[in-house]
Amino acid sequence: MESFVLIFFLIFFGLTVLLIAAHWKLYVKAGKPGWAAIIPIYNTIVLLEIIGKPMIWIVWMIIPGVNLIFSIWATNLLAKSFGKDTGYTLGLIFLPFIFYPALAFGNAEYIGPQSSEAIRDRDLNKL
Repeated sequence: MESFVLIFFLIFFGLTVLLIAAHWKLYVKAGKPGWAAIIPIYNTIVLLEIIGKPMIWIVWMIIPGVNLIFSIWATNLLAKSFGKDTGYTLGLIFLPFIFYPALAFGNAEYIGPQSSEAIRDRDLNKL
């Protein structure tokens, strides 16, 4: 029983380190400081900058129930910001220990925020 607990802990610890490294690399790819991925609350602020959503989203992300919807939405926008589609979003949600490292350490490039607000602002700046 004790060895099972040790093995479970080592696997859990390894996956946690892998996901932290993947988030760190995603932030760097997006031109943000990698260390921001490990600072609570600040990592959400930086994520909102990466996906192009307003800071009011922090409020929505702390309301129980509502946070699930906004977190899924943010994950979808993160995938789109790296040129991926909705299918990739499902991978990020259901198999994060595979898809986040693939996004971070693969050949995906940050193409900029893909939220409707960011696209609208970008189009207005072109005028």
